[in-house]
Amino acid sequence: MKVLVIGGGAREHALCRSLSLDPDVTALHCAPGNAGIAEVAELHEVDALDGRAVADLAVGLAADLVVVGPEAPLVAGVADAVRERGIPAFGPSARAAELEGSKAFAKDVMAAAGVPTARSYVCTTPEEVDTALDAFGAPYVVKDDGLAAGKGVVVTEDVAVARAHANACDRVVIEEFLDGPEVSLFAVTDGETVVPLQPAQDFKRAHDGDQGPNTGGMGAYSPLPWADPKLVDEVLQTVLQPTVDELRRRGTPFSGLLYAGLAITSRGVRVIEFNARFGDPETQVVLARLKTPLAGLLHAAATGALATFPPLRWSDGAAVTVVIASHNYPGTPRTGDPIDGLAEVAEQDAPDAYVLHAGTRRGADGAVLSAGGRVLSVTATGADLATARERAYRSVDRIALDGSHHRTDIAAKAATGE
Repeated sequence: MKVLVIGGGAREHALCRSLSLDPDVTALHCAPGNAGIAEVAELHEVDALDGRAVADLAVGLAADLVVVGPEAPLVAGVADAVRERGIPAFGPSARAAELEGSKAFAKDVMAAAGVPTARSYVCTTPEEVDTALDAFGAPYVVKDDGLAAGKGVVVTEDVAVARAHANACDRVVIEEFLDGPEVSLFAVTDGETVVPLQPAQDFKRAHDGDQGPNTGGMGAYSPLPWADPKLVDEVLQTVLQPTVDELRRRGTPFSGLLYAGLAITSRGVRVIEFNARFGDPETQVVLARLKTPLAGLLHAAATGALATFPPLRWSDGAAVTVVIASHNYPGTPRTGDPIDGLAEVAEQDAPDAYVLHAGTRRGADGAVLSAGGRVLSVTATGADLATARERAYRSVDRIALDGSHHRTDIAAKAATGE
């Protein structure tokens, strides 16, 4: 199977790494990729938002499967353009991807499907914003209706901050605050059959102790030793399958990766949000534990064959990812700084720990340079979370990037049973 992956972040590096280890993959391509992905796949220049350009590339490569990683190309209809050329694509149509592209659309689908979620208001005027904020009170949860690269949500006790964020957006969803720990659960679906993956937990705040601004994610771990063993089955029956069934009923079947962001509240499981693609950094830890070869799973979803796909196989161990972010992230990040220590991790820590590139590029002299806010995802596996965590941070300590920062408490509580 020849596979083309679209995207250039750590999520795509994790996908490419798993695909490169699949014996059924005979050729692996990625566009546009990054400095790390170049070590496992052939890179191509392409505008990831241009469906025709991506489809032309897939045809030219004689690809058997195209995997669309990021949300923006999905919402732009890139998967549709590929499928129109007769090539299986893993990723929902533009209409189905509105489940992530519009928070209001997602709320409408959940209401129709009976999926448990937070009470909410959709607001387009300052007056509606003030009414909604008054109705719920603090802490205030304000979400930009559209795509915002993981930074469109503000959770604050300060009504002025909440109001300012809401009024800076064309349309917002303001909803009640959900208490309890958060869980990310991915599911692969072909529009009918839904196959859940293993749950993970990510860390959205920039600094230790869940302090600082929201980010795209500063780390993750899997499995969740504190979670109810029945959680995955419950979410499949009450959230994932009803959502997929509702979208099919509407004539917009969802095939690809359905990501449910969940809050385990005192009143039960509630959906915080849906995403229409693999989440970053949770993908890094989930794929690290998946033993089933990835290409066949994604191809089955893309071709409507999941009903007959064998049950997934998982490692009994654990995985932890720690994100190394550039200076000033999640503000305007500084880029172009050299990254040292990557070779030492590869030489001394593999295969138990490895580095997935997020925002990197090669300099003129071949050096790896920072090229984004989240620069690297250092991922490690182990028999348990404590071991995986120790290995991840040992590798983090080998890496030098001027001005960078990372959280030191990823999976700390879960590893010690707190």
